Amino acid sequence: MPIREDGQKVVGLAPSRQSSFYGRDIVSVRQFSREDLAYIMGVADEMRSIVKRVGATDLLKGYVLANLFYEPSTRTSSSFIAAMQRLGGAVIPIHGVQYSSVSKGESLPDTIRTLECYADVIVLRHPEVGASEVAARYCSKPVISAGDGIGEHPTQGLLDLYTIYTELGTIDGLHVAMVGDLRNGRTVHSLARLLRLYDTRLSFVAPDLLRLPEEIKEELLAAGRPVAETDRVEDIIANVDVLYVTRVQKERFADLRLYEAVKDYYEITPELMAQAREKMALMHPLPRVGEIHYDVDDDPRAAYFRQMENGMYIRMALLAAVLGKA
Repeated sequence: MPIREDGQKVVGLAPSRQSSFYGRDIVSVRQFSREDLAYIMGVADEMRSIVKRVGATDLLKGYVLANLFYEPSTRTSSSFIAAMQRLGGAVIPIHGVQYSSVSKGESLPDTIRTLECYADVIVLRHPEVGASEVAARYCSKPVISAGDGIGEHPTQGLLDLYTIYTELGTIDGLHVAMVGDLRNGRTVHSLARLLRLYDTRLSFVAPDLLRLPEEIKEELLAAGRPVAETDRVEDIIANVDVLYVTRVQKERFADLRLYEAVKDYYEITPELMAQAREKMALMHPLPRVGEIHYDVDDDPRAAYFRQMENGMYIRMALLAAVLGKA
C-alpha cells in the first residue's frame, strides 16, 4: 500500500479505477463517483460468478481482516467474515467489545493501532457518528465502516444499490420509496446519498417523529432529485419501482413511550402488495420486527434475502479492491 514519508496513506494516485480503491478507506458513500460505483458493482458480479462456480478463491490468501464490532451485528459481521473466507483470507473476529481492553479504558485510536499490527484491513462497527473517520485517521491500513451510530452504513448502501440494479436492470429512471425510521436509519441515509448520483425520483414515508433529516433532503434537492414526503404507504405503493422498508429502531429512543407510539406504524401485507406494480422490488436491510409480514416472503418481488446475499458479493469486491487484488 502506498505510504508517504509522513506516514499518511496515498489514495487514488494512479489513473485506473482499480488503483483508486487500493489502500482506500471506505467511511462514507459521499466519497464515491458513479464510475466508482459501476466499477465495484462489476467486481461484485465477478465475485458472484466465482462463488456460484467454485465456492471460493485464494485471491486474498495470506491476508487478515480484523472485524471490530462495538455494537451487536448478525448480517454485517457474518457477511464480512464469509466474504474474507471465500477470498481465502483469515479473520480476527472481535465482538462483545465491552469485555475487551475497551472496558479497561482503551481509546479507539489505540485499539485501531493495535489491530493494524496484526491485520491488513479493519472493519469497524461503532455507536458514535464519525467513529470510522477517526479510526481511519489513526490507521495506516484500510478501514471499512460497518456503520456508525445514526450516521452512515456505506457497505449497506452499496449492496442496496447493487440489489436495485440486479433486480430491475437499471437505477436511472426509477421511483424509489423509503419507509419507516428515516431519521435514525443509517441505511436510508447512505442509500439516499448514493441515489442522488442517478436520475431517480425519491419518496420518503414516515411519521413526523421519524422523518428524513433536513441535511440529507437538502443534499438530494441540491443534486436535482425530486423529493416527496408522506406518512402513508398507500399514497405511493402503486407508483414505485422500489419499496425500501426499515424497522423502527428501539435502541435509538431515549423515551420508550415515543417508540411505542410509532413502532407499528407500517406493516407490509399481501393485501398492500396487491396494489404494487407487477415488476418492482421490496427491500429491507433486516432485521425486521413485524413491519413486513412473513406471508409476503413468497412474493417474487420480495428481494430482502437476495439483498443479504448480495452483501457478501459487494463486501468481497471491496476487500479485494482496497487490498489491490480486485
